[in-house]
Amino acid sequence: MCILKTSENLCYKGFISYPETKIYENQFTFITGESGCGKSSFLKLLNASSIPTSGTVFYEGKNIQDLTILDYRKTVLLVPQEVFLFDGTILDNFNTYRRYSQRTPLRATEAEKFLNICCADFSPSSSCQTLSGGEKQRVFLSIFLSCMPKVILLDEPTAALDEKTSINLMTNLKKFCQDEKITAVVVCHNNDLVNKFADNVIRFRKEGKL
Repeated sequence: MCILKTSENLCYKGFISYPETKIYENQFTFITGESGCGKSSFLKLLNASSIPTSGTVFYEGKNIQDLTILDYRKTVLLVPQEVFLFDGTILDNFNTYRRYSQRTPLRATEAEKFLNICCADFSPSSSCQTLSGGEKQRVFLSIFLSCMPKVILLDEPTAALDEKTSINLMTNLKKFCQDEKITAVVVCHNNDLVNKFADNVIRFRKEGKL
């Protein structure tokens, strides 16, 4: 089943155009292409963080502009490249983000499950200020994953990670998404990861064609 679909005249800011695109339910779809071809912008359009200048994004057959946007963004959740963690412990950050999205707090043991999926083997009581860039990226991802969206949009989730950690992370993520029936859309420059983990691949070029 197609869970997300864009019309063929989808355009962002009047100069990035996209062809008709379909995202299939419960699959791991990768978006690839050279820098500047609009991959990150496409995720923002899917999440309704950005509004197209023309064209339409459909979720389960409905124009997303006809939906309650804040509720929609909880269902189709975007994990941005830019990591932002508050001062305090990892668990504090889990529950701060969950409070903002009107979700119930997690216990430390519950947070640990999501940290382990994201290869972030830290105590929830650890301070975020002691983490490296790659460690912060994995903790940030685990927080979003704990929200259990129906669709998760990942913008370069392995950008700050070495090859071994990237493979372990993607292995865990794909299994978790399959088990929980979460549809994943992943922007990625690493062709080895794409070839190993993709159920579907969407390739963009700068002229906006597949």
